[in-house]
Amino acid sequence: MSSLFRNSLWISPILLTASVMTAKAAFAAPLAENIKKVQLQTGKNLVSEIPTTAPVKDKSNEYPNSSMDQVTSVSQLSDVQPTDWAFQALQSLVERYGCIAGYPDSSFRGNRAMTRYEFAAGLNACLNRVNELIATSTADLVTKEDLQTLQKLQEEFADGLVELRGRVDGLENRTAIVESQQFSTTTKLSGDVILTLGGVFGEDRALNSDQWNEINARTTPAARDTAKATAYGASGSRLQDNTIFADRVRLILDSSFTGKDRLRLILRANNTIAFNSPVTGTNMTRLGWDTTLTPDNAVGIGKLFYNFPIGDKLNINVDAVGGSFFDNFNTVNPLFSAATTGAISRFGRFAPIYRASNTGLAVGRGAGVSAVFKLSDQITLSGGYLARNPNTPSANQGLFDGTYGALAQLAYQPNKDLTLAVAYARSYFSGAIAGDVNVSGSEGSAFANAPFGTNIGTSANHYGLQASYRLNPAIAVSGWVGYTQAIAENSSGTTVNRGDQADIWNWAVTLAFPDLGKKGNLGGLIFGQPPKVTSNDFGNNTVTATNLVPDRRVDSDSAFHLEALYRYQVNSNISITPGLIVIFNPENNSNNDTIYTGVVRTTFRF
Repeated sequence: MSSLFRNSLWISPILLTASVMTAKAAFAAPLAENIKKVQLQTGKNLVSEIPTTAPVKDKSNEYPNSSMDQVTSVSQLSDVQPTDWAFQALQSLVERYGCIAGYPDSSFRGNRAMTRYEFAAGLNACLNRVNELIATSTADLVTKEDLQTLQKLQEEFADGLVELRGRVDGLENRTAIVESQQFSTTTKLSGDVILTLGGVFGEDRALNSDQWNEINARTTPAARDTAKATAYGASGSRLQDNTIFADRVRLILDSSFTGKDRLRLILRANNTIAFNSPVTGTNMTRLGWDTTLTPDNAVGIGKLFYNFPIGDKLNINVDAVGGSFFDNFNTVNPLFSAATTGAISRFGRFAPIYRASNTGLAVGRGAGVSAVFKLSDQITLSGGYLARNPNTPSANQGLFDGTYGALAQLAYQPNKDLTLAVAYARSYFSGAIAGDVNVSGSEGSAFANAPFGTNIGTSANHYGLQASYRLNPAIAVSGWVGYTQAIAENSSGTTVNRGDQADIWNWAVTLAFPDLGKKGNLGGLIFGQPPKVTSNDFGNNTVTATNLVPDRRVDSDSAFHLEALYRYQVNSNISITPGLIVIFNPENNSNNDTIYTGVVRTTFRF
């Protein structure tokens, strides 16, 4: 804060009045002569009752160049008339003090609402002018009546001026502290915390269709019970249905070096255990923010990428850690895409095709490059490549020789309410690492995730059609249908031959109800079929005493996913989302009991 402004605080009443006049004559004249005249005419104390006029339409946008130029006579202002109530005050400020500016079209626009910028500009002009008058000793321009009025106003506002000066000093001190202790001039820190209260409910854990075929092939109840116990193993058949309370925490560091680019680092810790095997026996009950790693809240790098534009139409994203297509591309399901505020299930967030390489399974995985090119205002072309283990030089790993995914998408948005997209993805899973094969992104049945087994190299062609339509501000309909052709890349005994194929299908329809109850809330319904293997070349016809039915890795029935949620937005930083997931025929087999997942997700964002 300059010394000029500090010293000027004690003469601010007249300067304040002058600057306000500069900002469209919102107050009466500060000079004694004009104050007395208006007071006599109105019978009002102008200090406490400031006459105003009704604002008119803001026409500032009608003038492409709205910078104000200094005028030397009030007659230069085309829209100021002698009959205007503040004419004499304006004339005095223009012709005696020279601190009134007009617009290039010779207008003053005195009835227009003032902005803070205009107020600051007017105040600065009058401060400079008064200092010039003092410096040149042109005291004859300031009348005795003006000084008397100034003295009275100074006395009347003395307490307020002292308070204002104290606030200015406090602001200066706080600003100095912020500048000296600021985290970074280029980096912004934000984050989110998810607290999860919930659990699973039902009878027994799910088994896959081959296991059920083997159980049902037994001819006696006792034999079926024995086969069933063998399938479930030592942990038993019951769901692990104890209620949990867990968390996921992320710290997000965003840095920018040009104002248009972004370097993002996300540190995360998570102990929200995945509701899959052995909890429920299926991935269909998983939450959208859970973890399959050791749930010990260990802090690790969840994501590291650099995003930058090239020209006006092309945007490049370089992922070093935790790359994912669903973060880089439009998933055409915007109301359900965010794990912090959208769908509560893994399946309900977006179509499985966006997990084509499933690089986000573990901390430290997923690197590559993606690009989004805007062909026109309505059409966007996106493409990218991600490798799961790019930092490992071992065989069947590395940036180009190991598990990878590549995706291309063409999105069409003719208006703000409708979005259509077609996508194609190519993925390859080497099978060199345990659990590496995951064709359907851990959203469907065990067979849909690994149609030929978890250790068989598998490639896949994924095709997807996504759509979203906003019927009105209160209802939006979205959905997708996806098909995957999986291909075995190596052989294993008599069960898998190189070139064997499997067909996998999935679909979903979602309903969103934005601002349900109040602004910021969200109601949602999701219904669909998680990934299901409809045909598979896997298997043989060999029958043994312990294997009455050969494994085929084909799902016998169709599972259905039903999800309901309601996000209550407490404020801009806190939301509470209760939700329920119901899985009918888990693992795509009607022999399995229906499984329910109930959750209350509380999200804090900062």
